Amino acid sequence: MIQKKNIENTCSPDTPTTHTINTNATSSDSKGENLCSATQATAVQKSTTKPPSTNAVSTLATSPHRVDAVKKHRFERYRRAVKGTVDHLPVPQAFQSFETNYPHGIHPGLVPGIGIEEQKVTYRLDVVGLVVTGSLIVAFIAWGIISTQSLTSTADALLAWVITNLGWFFSVLAAVVLLAMLWIAVSRYGNIPLGRDDEEPEYSFGSWVAMMFAAGMGIGLLFFGAYEPMTYFLNPPPGSQVEPGTYGALNAAMAQTLLHWGLNAWAIYALVGVSVAYGAYRRGRAPLMSRIFIPLLGHKMAEGGPGRIIDMLAIATTVFGTAASLGIGAVQIVHGIEIVGGFGRLGNSVLIIIICVLTAAFIASAVSGVSRGIKYLSNINMVMAIALAIFIFFAGPTIFLLDLIPTSAMNYLYQMPNLLSRSPAWGPDTGEFVAGWTVFYWAWWVSWSPFVGMFIARISRGRTIRQFIFVVLFIPTTVCMLSFIIYGGTAMDLYLTKDIDVFTGADAEYVLFNVLNELPATAVTSTVAMICLGIFFVTSADSASVVMGSLSQQGKPTPNRLVVAFWGLCLAGIAIVGLLAGGNHALKGLQNLIIVTAVPFAIIVAFMLVALWRDLSRDPYTIRNQFARKALAKAVRGGLAQYGDDFKIVVVPTPQGEGVGADFDSTAPELTQWYQRTDEEGNPVGFDYEINRYLDEHGNPMPHTDEDGNPLEHDEVVAEYLSADCVRDAAHSVGSGGHGDRDGTVDMQASDVKTGKQSDGKQLLSNETNAEVPGRKNT
Repeated sequence: MIQKKNIENTCSPDTPTTHTINTNATSSDSKGENLCSATQATAVQKSTTKPPSTNAVSTLATSPHRVDAVKKHRFERYRRAVKGTVDHLPVPQAFQSFETNYPHGIHPGLVPGIGIEEQKVTYRLDVVGLVVTGSLIVAFIAWGIISTQSLTSTADALLAWVITNLGWFFSVLAAVVLLAMLWIAVSRYGNIPLGRDDEEPEYSFGSWVAMMFAAGMGIGLLFFGAYEPMTYFLNPPPGSQVEPGTYGALNAAMAQTLLHWGLNAWAIYALVGVSVAYGAYRRGRAPLMSRIFIPLLGHKMAEGGPGRIIDMLAIATTVFGTAASLGIGAVQIVHGIEIVGGFGRLGNSVLIIIICVLTAAFIASAVSGVSRGIKYLSNINMVMAIALAIFIFFAGPTIFLLDLIPTSAMNYLYQMPNLLSRSPAWGPDTGEFVAGWTVFYWAWWVSWSPFVGMFIARISRGRTIRQFIFVVLFIPTTVCMLSFIIYGGTAMDLYLTKDIDVFTGADAEYVLFNVLNELPATAVTSTVAMICLGIFFVTSADSASVVMGSLSQQGKPTPNRLVVAFWGLCLAGIAIVGLLAGGNHALKGLQNLIIVTAVPFAIIVAFMLVALWRDLSRDPYTIRNQFARKALAKAVRGGLAQYGDDFKIVVVPTPQGEGVGADFDSTAPELTQWYQRTDEEGNPVGFDYEINRYLDEHGNPMPHTDEDGNPLEHDEVVAEYLSADCVRDAAHSVGSGGHGDRDGTVDMQASDVKTGKQSDGKQLLSNETNAEVPGRKNT
């Protein structure tokens, strides 16, 4: 007899056949969900009647009038699907449960989830979005090249307005998103999988963490690694109350740096990433920013004009955010060439040439099919970057850096609330500092969130939301912390112990090479740093171009090459314009562009949090969890009141309106509309969730095919219908008694737990309920 842990088929002469769940063991499925559902505890007398023998393959939880439904519908549909007689086969458990009458054929609490690859989707080029967004960006590039001064003055004016009126919004957003992500992770929503129920993770934990580790490495860590801590070390932020160039300033500098690169930054990425992953792998939605807002806007608006605007803003902010990274990487490469090659100061012409060469490289990789080689190159580059950091760690002040690791981590966590609270309300100096640094970083992370969010979503399928959030928050944050401790700690130690200033009088792009100049093998390490920067430039731009191409084609995994190339050229153009707008202070020009262009998408990120919460509150797991808690609370209270220590919980049907779901509308559109399957044109089509098959116009399952579209043989089809998926899905229906939500209650049965006896025995189905089903022999 098919059984699930702690569940057994029971009946008595006086009660309908039921499922019994022993309370001396936790009644839960593999994810910790309670399997029973009820609103009241009704006493059931002890039965000493010897249970009749029964067929090993029995009809679960059925009464005679229910068997007719099995005869006329489920088993006939099963028999037609396999196109042959199945007298010699046992009936799959999925076809032994109650007939349901819910929208789309399944209770919303039992939907196992939908992966995007299961949907019938035709990816079309969003011509309007591409033309409008592309035209605006091309016009912006032309404006910057033709009239750089005009663009600069306009950007400065917009920046001043944003900082004055919306600087607070960025700071509040960074704090609220972090708190929200932590709350979701520790709440009951943390158990929801980013995929179908019981779906295995796509990557092993080690590989997943390694890829997340790689996400924490990039151009920014090399560019700012020594420069940013040294900036705060010699010019402490307002309100720090420390003397410049002291050990107190060192710890204040590390705390401020980690605030900008730590948990708040990765919380923004985690929000976008978990929203994309949940929508694509749990709800079957296209991996687009617009589809995240279906809970707020509805399908029509999310797939229409408002949704199109959201995707266009996501593309625009990705262009500017990624271009800023490419710009600072190119600047640092040029100055590395100056140092290693012994050249004098190279002008903008060389900088533009470097950007053009690297742009040609990443566009070639994106459109020519050599992406696999680029991936290998990226892995090699990560190894080189780690090797460079390890070399500095051992060649520099190793013991001092080891001491700095726990000190910086604890000091950062201790000072985080105080650092997050700083704003212009602390005074003009603090306001200027926050505008130039903190707000810039919050805007930068927002602008990178569509790109990084989609990357970490792609590698996290099958993980629970709790795993996803904790790993995304803490693994990359740890990588960033170690990187800044190594680069920044070494630079500050040179100042404190050797009176060597690698910062004063140097532009930001020179600080890294000044640090390397004070260590052995300067020429080698400087060359490695330039190579790393160049490869980071190529791989980051390659991936960002593909992401923007995907956003332009309704989430297509492999976007059109011409579209990818177009966005790659836009990246290069924006990087050049940003550098020209900054003049002799290239970083300033890039910062201004990032802050101004990130404002619209920052507002979108804020509403994304609301959309995600609404999605999670309606998830099938959440529905089952609510039923379980409500049922068990009532049942256990009633059992203790009537039987004390010795009772067990039994699922039985109740009259409509008296069960656990009496106040729950399982047909509400907001709960059922999302799993209505559609064809390539968006028209509703039938789908059987118990056998996981599309249905034709007559309600028959569509032919089974392999990955190449070839029909499966008869035996292969039968094997698929008898797979563990059918049994697992039926087991979920057992959890609600097979009755859905309106007519299920949990009753108490007394048992001699203390003596080890179960007075009612292990009651199986009676001969009356073990009715004959066509196509299966009674034995």
